[in-house]
Amino acid sequence: MSHVESDEPVADSEGAHDDPAGPVTISYIAESAGVSIPTVSKVLNGRSGVAADTRARVEALVHQYGYRRPTPAIRSNMMELVFEDLRHMWGLEIIRGVEQVARENRMGVVLTEFGPQRSAIRYWIDDTLARRPACVVTVAQLSDSQRSQLRTRGIPFVVIDPPTELPDDVPFVGATNWAGGRSAGRHLIELGHRHIAMISGPDRLLCSQARADGFRSAMVGAELPADLVVRTDLTQEGGRRAAMLLLDRPDRPTAIFAGNDLQALGVYQAARSLGLRIPADVSVVGFDDLPVAALVDPPLTTVHQPLTEMAVAATEMALALGRGEKAPQPGLELATTLTVRGSTAPPVDQPRR
Repeated sequence: MSHVESDEPVADSEGAHDDPAGPVTISYIAESAGVSIPTVSKVLNGRSGVAADTRARVEALVHQYGYRRPTPAIRSNMMELVFEDLRHMWGLEIIRGVEQVARENRMGVVLTEFGPQRSAIRYWIDDTLARRPACVVTVAQLSDSQRSQLRTRGIPFVVIDPPTELPDDVPFVGATNWAGGRSAGRHLIELGHRHIAMISGPDRLLCSQARADGFRSAMVGAELPADLVVRTDLTQEGGRRAAMLLLDRPDRPTAIFAGNDLQALGVYQAARSLGLRIPADVSVVGFDDLPVAALVDPPLTTVHQPLTEMAVAATEMALALGRGEKAPQPGLELATTLTVRGSTAPPVDQPRR
């Protein structure tokens, strides 16, 4: 076991309290865990020098007894925004929303990116705990251990668009992905398309699952086959590869719903390389409504995901939790809407209904 310095600063100055029915103190946590007060302080402060099993035991007791660190007299004027990967354009919309709320609250923002190889993840949590931000807004997936460390240190966090299922007590802000997928499918059906394909993201992502399920619901409701789905990365290159497979078929679809705008741009590339016109030969619908969607030729019909508004809501929620307020609900989903532009039209061999 790592050596614990006897002069390690403690998280508070309360004395031992032998009655668990009263206010739980750091000394009571230490006595219950069978460790010293400095060891508990190290766990509360997120410092190293504590064996993994000891840290887990102390964190479990902290959670069990609902121990809360004393609120500091001066709150931090800094918050942290954490990304998995900033290469994708939708990240700018998230940053815009976070910065808007941070400015209004005179908060600074620290931007952290794990990177494509997640090389920063080893150091991120230690650095964050040392900085003691007022709150954390994360687009990246955090482990159970990292969430526990943030809670133990009293740093509230909110997840934007969680990629996987979260425990019930983790606050998040997302979008109505299922309804968005259904609205895309219905739009193409109402135009008269009957042979519609979807390019979906990986099934491991909640948003991809929900968008694909919504699309299938629209197809099944119209008694149309819903099995022409290709799963690939949520990138422009992934969309291009998938579209080449679909558009090179003898019975190519007359319309394609892409899992996001980047994939839809890949469909544009594939269609043009095959000499196909959008929307005369194939209609295309995307998802996200990034600024580039209105700039391509023809402008892209897409499901508007309120990314900036989601970031605003998540930041406001995180700051409120940092002030000691309770979130009215642990999860919030903002509505998606269909933005119709020039990339969709009735199929040439079938008039609009």
